[in-house]
Amino acid sequence: MAATAAKPKKAVESKPPERIEHRGLLDVRGLTTHFKLGAGRVQAVRDVSFTVEPGESLGLAGESGCGKTTAALSILKLLPENGRLVSGEVLFDGRNLAKRTEYGMSKIRWKEISIIFQGAMNALNPVRTIESQIVEALQVHGVASSARAAKRRAGELLELVGIAPERGSQFPHQYSGGMRQRAVMAMALACQPHVLIADEPTTALDVMIQAQILETLQRLQRELSL
Repeated sequence: MAATAAKPKKAVESKPPERIEHRGLLDVRGLTTHFKLGAGRVQAVRDVSFTVEPGESLGLAGESGCGKTTAALSILKLLPENGRLVSGEVLFDGRNLAKRTEYGMSKIRWKEISIIFQGAMNALNPVRTIESQIVEALQVHGVASSARAAKRRAGELLELVGIAPERGSQFPHQYSGGMRQRAVMAMALACQPHVLIADEPTTALDVMIQAQILETLQRLQRELSL
């Protein structure tokens, strides 16, 4: 029996995501998120809308469990497996992130929109040095041209948030609570994002450290045009 060669498939050029008319840099419209629990589901966020202009700060206030963290994770599509963005739009610079695939979101996270997670100790790897974790973020996203450049940039980022660069060789448990939070800030800023989401960045810190962290965030906003 003679074998016949299959005709090569015609390459299909993917179209760039459609840009949508939007207000501000980040425009969230009607965000609604549900969690599947057993045979039913729970509504965690309902019809949330807000706009953030360039250089502006916006705070979400509410009691514990009201959905602040879920709203933040929904924006970046970082929900757990049982979470689902049911409806709404997340317009960032005219692109609807709610419609993006995981691959498409990987191009946005950290490089354009970054997040400071709640609870710095849980966000850091306890068996790796702070510097190595920042270096990894820089290399994964192609921000640093070499390992040496990444290490130098990690030191600059630590200094930016008020930590001596030489302390980058230490582990998370060797930092105080406030320093760990600053280290997480340095990681969030590694890829020079335009928008920084801070999920209760002062949780479990004493009042003086909370004030210092908020002052640092305000200073970084001014200096980096966040």
